[in-house]
Amino acid sequence: MPAVRLHAGTRSALCPPYGFRYFCVMPRYRRAIIPGGTFFFTVAIANRSDDLLIRAVDRLRRIYRSVQERQPFETVAICILPDHLHAIWSLPENDTDFSLRWSLIKSGFSRGLNVTAARSVRHIVKREKGIWQRRYWEHAIRDDADLARHVDYIHFNPVKHGLVARVRDWPHSSFHRYVSRGELPDDWGGDMREISGSFGE
Repeated sequence: MPAVRLHAGTRSALCPPYGFRYFCVMPRYRRAIIPGGTFFFTVAIANRSDDLLIRAVDRLRRIYRSVQERQPFETVAICILPDHLHAIWSLPENDTDFSLRWSLIKSGFSRGLNVTAARSVRHIVKREKGIWQRRYWEHAIRDDADLARHVDYIHFNPVKHGLVARVRDWPHSSFHRYVSRGELPDDWGGDMREISGSFGE
């Protein structure tokens, strides 16, 4: 089943044979509701020329762990880059609320952070610092092949962006966990020619 992007005006319905439901969380956009689902995310800061997420990576990790303890989910794979991050989450059975978790991570990271950024009227009214892009990319993982493709994309991303020459040289990645568990070799390099699709960058 492909990733779904429904627009405002599209009737909310069950979609056989999958039984997935969709609901509108912002104008002209609908997110998938799949209890206990597995999802790929791309979450970016507003200033894509900044390296804030690496400069404050310890803070981001601390907030991420705190939210994960309060609102449990499994991190299947993750990679933090200077201006965005990719992650794959598996939610607990009967849980659909990844939006709450990302909101807590983003607000927790921003709160108390001394960052100067031009803020829109909407940011000011909502008391937001304007550090993060308001929207993020989400894709419901369909099957094992789709999962493997997105895990590979996450781990290869620092090489794709020219940050390192080898996947193993980027420290802020779950690649090292996969190596320690014997699921990937230390010299794994991936092949972008075999990783097709849209990833929200």
